[in-house]
Amino acid sequence: MLDRIEEIRKDAEQAIRACADPKALDLLRARYLGRGDGMLTEILRGIGTLDAALRPKVGEVAGRAKNEIAALLEEARARLDSRPEAAQAGFDTTLPGRRPALGRRHLLTQITDELVGIFERIGFSLADGPEVETEYHNFDALNTPADHPARDLHDTFYLEEGGLLLRTHTSTVQVRTMEQMPPPVRVISAGRCYRRDTPDATHHFVFHQIEGLWVDKGVTFGDLKGVIIYLAHQLFGEEVQVRFRPHFFPFTEPSAEYDFSCIFCKGEGCRVCKRTGWIEIAGAGMVDPAVFEAVGYDPEAVTGFAFGMGIDRLGMLKYGVDDIRAFLESDLRFIEQF
Repeated sequence: MLDRIEEIRKDAEQAIRACADPKALDLLRARYLGRGDGMLTEILRGIGTLDAALRPKVGEVAGRAKNEIAALLEEARARLDSRPEAAQAGFDTTLPGRRPALGRRHLLTQITDELVGIFERIGFSLADGPEVETEYHNFDALNTPADHPARDLHDTFYLEEGGLLLRTHTSTVQVRTMEQMPPPVRVISAGRCYRRDTPDATHHFVFHQIEGLWVDKGVTFGDLKGVIIYLAHQLFGEEVQVRFRPHFFPFTEPSAEYDFSCIFCKGEGCRVCKRTGWIEIAGAGMVDPAVFEAVGYDPEAVTGFAFGMGIDRLGMLKYGVDDIRAFLESDLRFIEQF
């Protein structure tokens, strides 16, 4: 039996070293080490039928031979794969080349960059903040009372860690910025926000906002109107009109919502604007003195305004996207259009 094992080992070594074809090498592996009828496999399987005194020695020699053959097979595989012709195996060099797919910025990234550029041209700088926030920065510092509906579980994603949540707006960045630097402040913040909502064509529990804050001596509502009108013209053209309507937000006083004249029907009335000629964009207002007090600013010395808008919504209007879910579904057929 021991002589037979040595004979198999030598025969395998000679055949493997002479092998010059990957397919033939696979056949040699099956011949000597195959699970079904490999030569060494059959010997190892039959050890149990040998005399008890012979079994250890046969098992040792057969196992060593198996390891040697396996090492020779791996060495031969590496030798064959390293040949120049191996790199071309199965490849027809006469075929025309394939143009690789090119990556591109996502539409949301394009819109965000465009908005940031618009505001940077009039002196705003970009600020950033965490998406996991404290209740203080998300609500308390923004003058949102404890019984406000926005703080309910059906509207906000709270984490198991006490006092932490997924931010519901990027206004938290405004608070953190004012905490870290004295006025004057002129910043914008952009990023993901989260609210409990059922996804449909115009709503999603993940959405994107961009907000602005300008605090200094003598800042007025007229400055706010000028910035929003400038944005409308830069984004949609000089013919777009802007109107402001009274509203209420806990962190601004006075507050307003602003609309743009419909970019699809030029204000004449269509399905998109519900025949009104106007499209609601977002909210804005003068920073409430209580917010200034929360961050350590003197409300008698400075004034300021804040505004915000949905990046997804602006993208839907500018590029004619009719379903907000398309921004988050990673469908290449959608992404490659822009």
